[in-house]
Amino acid sequence: MNWLDQTVGFFSPRTGLRRARARAAMNILRRGYEGAKLGRRTEGWRAPGSGSNAEIAAALPRLRDRSRDLVRNNPYAAKGVNALVGNLVGSGLKARARAGDAALNDRADKLWTRFMAECDADGRTDFHGLQALVARAMVESGECLVRLRPRRTIDGLAVPLQLQVLEADHLDTLRSGEAKGGGFIHQGIEFDRLGRRVAYWLYPVHPGEVATFRRGSLQSKRVPAADVCHVFERLRPGQERGVPWFAPVIIKMRDLDEYDDAELVRKKIEACFAAFVLDADDGETLGEVSEDEAGRRIEAFEPGMIEYLPAGKDVRFAAPAASGGYPEYMRFQLHAIASGLGLTYELLTGDLSQVNYSSIRAGLIEFRRRMEALQ
Repeated sequence: MNWLDQTVGFFSPRTGLRRARARAAMNILRRGYEGAKLGRRTEGWRAPGSGSNAEIAAALPRLRDRSRDLVRNNPYAAKGVNALVGNLVGSGLKARARAGDAALNDRADKLWTRFMAECDADGRTDFHGLQALVARAMVESGECLVRLRPRRTIDGLAVPLQLQVLEADHLDTLRSGEAKGGGFIHQGIEFDRLGRRVAYWLYPVHPGEVATFRRGSLQSKRVPAADVCHVFERLRPGQERGVPWFAPVIIKMRDLDEYDDAELVRKKIEACFAAFVLDADDGETLGEVSEDEAGRRIEAFEPGMIEYLPAGKDVRFAAPAASGGYPEYMRFQLHAIASGLGLTYELLTGDLSQVNYSSIRAGLIEFRRRMEALQ
């Protein structure tokens, strides 16, 4: 305590005690977690304490659309999805009967084999193909819905059941509020009063398909939760929806893609100029010149161009500048992207120039453990 605290404590012990406690609390904060302090270094750091569902509800549509756009147009994103699906599912997770009766096991395995060939409600692939499709949707969109479709006996199926894989867009996220029996609906998922999932509100067609407009207005329908498999990776307790696996690296991949394009355009423009001729007449050029409707002059760049400049008396040949640090920068950024996706750098890029057998094996061991946990 300083002299002021002692003086206050002499005349008012209770006030002095409050001052001493406040000073002790301030000292504890000064010695506490550095990441919780406020100051210049954390001035722009926004860290809301919202729950997982509140964060996902606001961000998921845009995250999902941007993630799909990356997979469509970015080669590393496409390779990342293929690598994750290939290691998570591969040629398919296989099931075998283990009932303790050899005859019963054989009958069950044969029935399962027939079911795998007929289980796709769209009739396009088998059970292993559906596994890969579900895994791809989970990585790219964050989640996937598999609807169980009971069939009639007259359909001639070995098992009167088929599986329909739906994108998460089929979920009516605008439907929220109270439900019958004291339950509630949040983002199209209906819960009972104990918080258990009892139903999903699904659109009959994808809201983004052209066929949607030919069928009139969309109206979601209630589907019991027992008939829906909601596949996603839970990252926080109480999480109701899945997040695209590209969420931590979306901005980084976008920026890296634009940087790579800018570097490519710069090299292409440099390669167009072969030589510069000095002391030329003003406006003289070897290329064809045209004008647009507004009278503005248009010239085209093409490889091997010779530019005439009205100054000096010399001919100088172009020497495109080397891209210093470009390979190292790209490799460093791709390492960060691979880490965000839960991949190794080699699986993301196919670049094996920096590894040997021991190092790549050590990296794959950890990666395979993650795949086994997800399986």
